[in-house]
Amino acid sequence: MKLTRQERAALRAAFQKMSLADKAEYIYSYYKLPILLGLIALFLLCSTVYQQLTKKEAVLYLACINVSVGDDLGAELNGGFISASGADPKKAEVSLYHGLYLSDDPSPENHEYGYASKLKLMAAIEAKQLDVVLMNQEAYDIFSQKGYLLDFHRLLSSNDSLRRYLEPYLTANTVILEDNAIEYALNEAHRYQAVTEEVTNGINVSIFPMLWESGFSDSVYLGVVANSPRLPAAIQYIEYLAASAGD
Repeated sequence: MKLTRQERAALRAAFQKMSLADKAEYIYSYYKLPILLGLIALFLLCSTVYQQLTKKEAVLYLACINVSVGDDLGAELNGGFISASGADPKKAEVSLYHGLYLSDDPSPENHEYGYASKLKLMAAIEAKQLDVVLMNQEAYDIFSQKGYLLDFHRLLSSNDSLRRYLEPYLTANTVILEDNAIEYALNEAHRYQAVTEEVTNGINVSIFPMLWESGFSDSVYLGVVANSPRLPAAIQYIEYLAASAGD
């Protein structure tokens, strides 16, 4: 019900005569819901502004597959590169996917974990949010066979000095151009057949001091995802990892 001018004046006069405690109790009793909603809105606004101000741009997306990365190496793979590249660590970062696992092992304990990792990786590749991968031999074989990795001869075609430097570390692997996997799985083919080629699509980075000092028991390979939109950053990242190899 709308109050008259006289009634509003009487309420204001009564409010002015209240003590500070009574005024606070009155405001809380009659306006607690609008105040609560206002505080929630203010919190959400401040949170959004803070996130925008502190949000970092991903200059590179890196995935570690079947490779366990500790805190020290993780810091080198992320912040170390950002500092070496001259970017502002407060505004830029390497977005790191870790804890990923790929395997052709059909055992139940590996299948569920591997399937979840596969979905995550496929989504990242489809969204063009994966540029560089560090992986063991098994993951390297899987990524190569699927044709996900870029040929380093193509990637480094305009950088002869880097290509010559990396030549001892470049590795070739099998890429499946076409096969009858679906027909074979459906028992529509008597045997599996595939057309393949060998492509130089990996770098054995195990000997690079940054990786060597982390104590990996098996070889670690680096690949660049074929549809990466950040190839200059990927090349710069390779240069960063390889830099200390010549020290």
